[in-house]
Amino acid sequence: MTALGIIPARYHSSRLPGKPLLDILGKSMIQRVYEQAQKSMLERLIVGTDDQRIEQAVMDFGGEVMMTSNKHISGTDRCLEVMEKLEESYDVIVNIQGDEPFINPVQINQLIHAFENPKTQIATLAKVIDDKRLLSDSHTPKVSFNDHFWATSFDRLLSFEEERTFYKHIGLYAYRPAILKAICDLPPTKNELEKRLEQWRWLDHNYDIHVKITNLDAYAIDTPDDLKKVIQRFG
Repeated sequence: MTALGIIPARYHSSRLPGKPLLDILGKSMIQRVYEQAQKSMLERLIVGTDDQRIEQAVMDFGGEVMMTSNKHISGTDRCLEVMEKLEESYDVIVNIQGDEPFINPVQINQLIHAFENPKTQIATLAKVIDDKRLLSDSHTPKVSFNDHFWATSFDRLLSFEEERTFYKHIGLYAYRPAILKAICDLPPTKNELEKRLEQWRWLDHNYDIHVKITNLDAYAIDTPDDLKKVIQRFG
């Protein structure tokens, strides 16, 4: 099974401008993400960006980069453009978040292995929530799934009163190429707009999302406070 990794990266961020080029312990964020992803079983890894500063930074550390449109609304759309510009085809496309500088390559491999199941269209990751305070944190999406590990719901807030195990959604995705193309053509849905979670568009249009359980956490950087916490943790 062949897998292509794509790291969508844009310069502009409302809460943390220039995020991909921020210095994380001596290396840019985009370089750290790239080097971590390279340790996985991906056959190829490409940064997709619409900014020449990011393009130059990736070339400077020897990574592969492709310029894409500046009109993309989501990283999913940017992944599709990169995939469609390539002459080679792959069995699996992995969408790697560009704001997780210490992503564990084991998580990428988990997603790729999910496609050994011929029913898998889209795959993502989840981790048990140990701290119930996260249930009321709207910046930490949660995922629910059935006994066969197919996603049933994505939420920002959940009730403490429910007696069940809760799972944090780890925002790493993989798709079969035809599915990636199909979901990029879908119109937004009411659930997606209300909950501000793109995954609802896929669920509402009856696409199956296979959830793999990971014991590894993810440390995304969206704010200056996130940046301080990650540097303290890994410094």
